[in-house]
Amino acid sequence: MDSLKIGDKIIYPAQGIGIVEQITEASFDGQKSLILHIRLTDSNTLVVIPSDSATEIGLRKPISQNQVSTFFRFFKDCEVDISADWKDRYKDNFDLMKSGQLKDIAIVYKTLYFLSQAKPLSFREKKMLEKARELIVSELSVSSLISPEKISQRLDHILAHSLKELKADREF
Repeated sequence: MDSLKIGDKIIYPAQGIGIVEQITEASFDGQKSLILHIRLTDSNTLVVIPSDSATEIGLRKPISQNQVSTFFRFFKDCEVDISADWKDRYKDNFDLMKSGQLKDIAIVYKTLYFLSQAKPLSFREKKMLEKARELIVSELSVSSLISPEKISQRLDHILAHSLKELKADREF
């Protein structure tokens, strides 16, 4: 994350898009370190992080414009398991969300969406479903320069098609 500069967009795991507002230098115990000042766009919250911790936290740059179509293919084709016990599923989904990786978040979103078609989700799972969708839409929109509405429509189309295929494969 040393290549970051002011104005760069980053992904902050489970929080979404952030913009590097400032990079300062500070000394801690005699060691100089770069400090990233990141403004989270959804909440307008300022997060201050030593650049040495950026990788550990999971900060990353958004996927490239070229990777957007690859993501949509992955999202269409990825298998999900909706049979797990609620507690196990929630823990697994929570860990995937925490990773901040777009493909992990997509698996959570698709799993919870399919599950919501079979039975009502718990409050926590509904919130996680909403957050996963928000994170996917915001990153893809930034990466592809396509409006969030068009990204949402494409996700909905893929989910509807995948659900139809799933129902055809087995009783859902």
